[in-house]
Amino acid sequence: MVDLLPEFPAFLLIFVRVTSFFLMMPLFSYRTIPASHKIGLGFFLAWIMFYTVEAPLFEINGAYFLLIMKEALVGILVGFIAYLILSAIQIAGGFIDFQMGFAIANVIDPQTGAQSPLTGQYFYIITLLFLLSVNGHHLLIDGVYYSYQFIPIDQAWIPFGDENMVEYVVKSFSSMFMVALQMAIPVVGSLFLVDVALGIVARTVPQLNVFVVGLPLKIGVSFIVIFAVMAIMMGVVSQLFELMLGTMRGLMDLIGSS
Repeated sequence: MVDLLPEFPAFLLIFVRVTSFFLMMPLFSYRTIPASHKIGLGFFLAWIMFYTVEAPLFEINGAYFLLIMKEALVGILVGFIAYLILSAIQIAGGFIDFQMGFAIANVIDPQTGAQSPLTGQYFYIITLLFLLSVNGHHLLIDGVYYSYQFIPIDQAWIPFGDENMVEYVVKSFSSMFMVALQMAIPVVGSLFLVDVALGIVARTVPQLNVFVVGLPLKIGVSFIVIFAVMAIMMGVVSQLFELMLGTMRGLMDLIGSS
């Protein structure tokens, strides 16, 4: 045990990065997973990675504590960018709920504890099952492991002032809304046509109360269109996984190239 003490600071840095990933990363960051399980999984992953990552010997001093802060920020930032891309699904559900009339009724997401739209939560649960079925959680863990090829463990700091890094995060944020609009546009476009038709009916048949007829009609049309385009939406979700992993890789490349 004494022989491992000189290498303990390097192991602690790896452990901090892995557990910081689990704070923000989809699937691993949810409240339904006990904190003891997250810490245990992070410990054993860090123990495995410790023997594969070539880490120099560190001295515990002021610079070492800065490295700990850097490792925590790397894990949180890369995990956050992955969660940001995947949250496009809930935003698409919010667009659909607003047109359906369900925007007033939100549900509590048990994974995060936050309020989320009904349709968005429905899509999100299906997406998580799809992510597990294609072993996407293994790819996320691979992202933690291969992060050391982009961001060395002895790198001094994260270049927050780098213009390319800020631009990359902003583009990732905008791409999230673009994917959300692509998922929601079939239902939102169909409901727009329903609104146009109801407006024409209201002008031609004034005796008909379109407010009473319109809400159940829009809900029924929404469900029909959702079931009709569900396969296309799952295709967009598969592209979303590729975008998420590519965004994580690009961000790590920008952090490590400075």
